[in-house]
Amino acid sequence: MPRSSSADATPTLRRAPLSPKESGSPAAAVPGPSAAVGRRAPLLPFFPLPVSARISLWCSLIVVAALFGWGAWKRRWIADDGLIVLRTIRNLLAGNGPVFNAGERIEANTSTLWTYVMYLGSLIGGPARLEYVALTVALVLSVLGVVLVMLGAARLYAPSLRGRGALLLPAGALVYIAIPPARDFATSGLENGMVLTYVGLLWWMLVCWSQALRTEGQRRSSPWSANGTAFLGALSFVAGLSVLVRPELALIGVGVLVLLLVTTAGWRGRLLIVVAGGLVPVGYQIFRMGYYALLVPGTAVAKEASGSRWEQGFLYLANFNNPYLLWIPAVLLIALGLLLAATHTRPWWIHHEVAGGHSRLVRTLQSPPTVVAFFVLSGLIQAVYWIRQGGDFMHGRVLLTPLFCMLAPVAVIPIVKPDGTRFSREAGYLLAGAMTVLWGSVVAWALWAANSPGMGYDATRVTYSGIVDERRFYSQATGHEHPLTAADYLDYPRMRAVLVALRNTPDGALLLPSGNYDQWDVVPAYPPPLPPPGPGEAPRNPESVPHTVFFTNLGMLGMNVGLDVRVLDQIGLANPLAAHSDRLEDGRIGHDKNLFPDWAVAEGPFLKEPPYIPAYLDEGWIRQAEAALKCPATEMMLKSIREPLGPRKFLSNVLRAYDYTKYRIDRVPMYELQRCGLQSPELPEPPYTGLPATGP
Repeated sequence: MPRSSSADATPTLRRAPLSPKESGSPAAAVPGPSAAVGRRAPLLPFFPLPVSARISLWCSLIVVAALFGWGAWKRRWIADDGLIVLRTIRNLLAGNGPVFNAGERIEANTSTLWTYVMYLGSLIGGPARLEYVALTVALVLSVLGVVLVMLGAARLYAPSLRGRGALLLPAGALVYIAIPPARDFATSGLENGMVLTYVGLLWWMLVCWSQALRTEGQRRSSPWSANGTAFLGALSFVAGLSVLVRPELALIGVGVLVLLLVTTAGWRGRLLIVVAGGLVPVGYQIFRMGYYALLVPGTAVAKEASGSRWEQGFLYLANFNNPYLLWIPAVLLIALGLLLAATHTRPWWIHHEVAGGHSRLVRTLQSPPTVVAFFVLSGLIQAVYWIRQGGDFMHGRVLLTPLFCMLAPVAVIPIVKPDGTRFSREAGYLLAGAMTVLWGSVVAWALWAANSPGMGYDATRVTYSGIVDERRFYSQATGHEHPLTAADYLDYPRMRAVLVALRNTPDGALLLPSGNYDQWDVVPAYPPPLPPPGPGEAPRNPESVPHTVFFTNLGMLGMNVGLDVRVLDQIGLANPLAAHSDRLEDGRIGHDKNLFPDWAVAEGPFLKEPPYIPAYLDEGWIRQAEAALKCPATEMMLKSIREPLGPRKFLSNVLRAYDYTKYRIDRVPMYELQRCGLQSPELPEPPYTGLPATGP
């Protein structure tokens, strides 16, 4: 594509002088009138793109953002797990703190930053429904993340495009938005959109930082230039937030901080990196240890985030790859990357002069190739981590971020008009044609994948893999194409019935899900110490009525009942006893803890004997669970999150957080008594020991 002559006439588009190595001409090294213009204002891009590349980049940004936003909107929904976050927001707004159940300090959300972003959004949104706030914020951040990663890739290629006709076209970005789960979780009320924005911003900042050494002396000095102290502090701060965005993103955030520490000279710069990168995450970690009495989010304990389930992980990887044949774009993009490295992108970062005073190690680490390798490797390491852990029960969700990281360097690609400097024009046109064919193949795959049926007819069935298409599952189960609000989830089995059961038990009760979707099993609370209020008497405080609901789907349940209702689950997201129980081998991934409901009866103010308990509960187990709850270590663990939090309790929790994090109980009451060295209470019936040796 011919270069526009207006690029040399407009100051904002004028190119910086090329070095002799770049131009191949001695005259290029002679400073002329444009040399002064080359020293640009710090906040402007140092590598202005040619007009053709700039126009194509903006068109690519607009098209990709519009397609992604439209595709995500067509699949809009709020997941049950997204509603779990909103229950925490309700408690924050009510003054109960960042908890799921008032009076019990449990961190039920994996992403700390997403919790507080949603809290801020709820304050700004005012009377708007929390579900609509979550939908809007998630969608905007998802689109913004894709835009940022494309801008970072364009910045990566910009130096090699100076003085050349080129088009910047979306490649990796198209691959990402074409995958249906990417559009599913662009809304969903979960933190995926914020993760995209975080990764996109970190990628763009790292690319700017990697080019800083090659621009020293060619632009005016400023704290906000890519090698200035303000930019260094901002990059360190963003890298430090990684663990608060998602715990596993510490794999990339810590790596960035190490790169910065190694390449920064002087103790002042390194102190800035440590303070800017560590102040917020370390401060929150101390808060977590003192407030929640854990080293990690409660979800990490409930799901045993350090566990190993390789076989399930490879099954999850195949479940993600097979419907979309992801190996096809992988091969195409690798081929495109190799062509870019070998032909179109002149090795500016290798041959360009670096200002003196930097060691070879610094020049190597603070360079675009290192940043590209680091981002791809970090995505690969995250993928390996999730495969080792066993993946997730939601189709594709946890592998989207690793994929996004690995696609970042080719989010957009340049197709350059041959200029005859490195290859003959004939060879150049052949290479450009090959690039165009590969890019066209990526586009064709994206069109096919975007309309793929995904998991097919098994998408909403919980099969041996335990993996489902979560959006389609809840759309089918509720009868709503777009389940967005807690009210939409009232059409999920048992949800309307739970509201009826709560109204029918004014004195309190434990509600357990029955086999009938239209009713709940009720375990009555102990009779109140005072008779019901008579005529003219003040009613009892409703918060004193002990209502507890024991159910898996915490989000829809927690958002449809009052904050005075204690909501527990058997897998441990909001139930401390379940969270600290042992993981079941070969259980459904993400649901591989299953605490018996007998424990909920045992620890609450509920009647514990027939005929008040359902027939499937065992009075003997309930008595044993009551006795097991008196285990000193279990009592200490529960008191750490239930007793009033004062300075002494906070400090005690900080000192014991490691022990509490590792503490586990046995879900079978009799075995838990044996583990703790306690005597079994008297049972209503002798324990079953099997058939006699003589037979029945």
